[in-house]
Amino acid sequence: MTSLVSEPAILDAHPRDRSQILDHFNWVRGETERLALPLSPEDQVVQSMADASPTKWHRAHVTWFFETMILRAFARNYVPLDEHYRFLFNSYYETVGARHPRPERGLLTRPSTEAVKAYRDHIDVAMRDLITCADAMTWDEIAPLIVLGLHHEQ
Repeated sequence: MTSLVSEPAILDAHPRDRSQILDHFNWVRGETERLALPLSPEDQVVQSMADASPTKWHRAHVTWFFETMILRAFARNYVPLDEHYRFLFNSYYETVGARHPRPERGLLTRPSTEAVKAYRDHIDVAMRDLITCADAMTWDEIAPLIVLGLHHEQ
């Protein structure tokens, strides 16, 4: 499927420009949703092999990364949408906590694709706010993490 929205300019090796990172954040997060759009909820649960995550799980996991590695650590007033997601969508970050087994991700019927979309929207609002409002010292710490998360999502 070809995107109807063109990718913003390639990020520099060590980007710090907020508007550039925000544009890229919006594009990557939107592109994931555009790619998932033609898939039914049932399509998004299929796990073709133990090492390949289902679409729904991937959409939630990359969201979990932004929540766990950035928002929980750096956004003062951040409130998680659902504490269960910390376990469900952790992939291999054992230092963060327990995780749902990789070969069994396709068995997760819940949360629904609509709930995953709501989770993504919740995180996107908080991330956009943090990107826009973080003080200079926080920005220097989170900018590389945001770029890492975007590369991971892509």
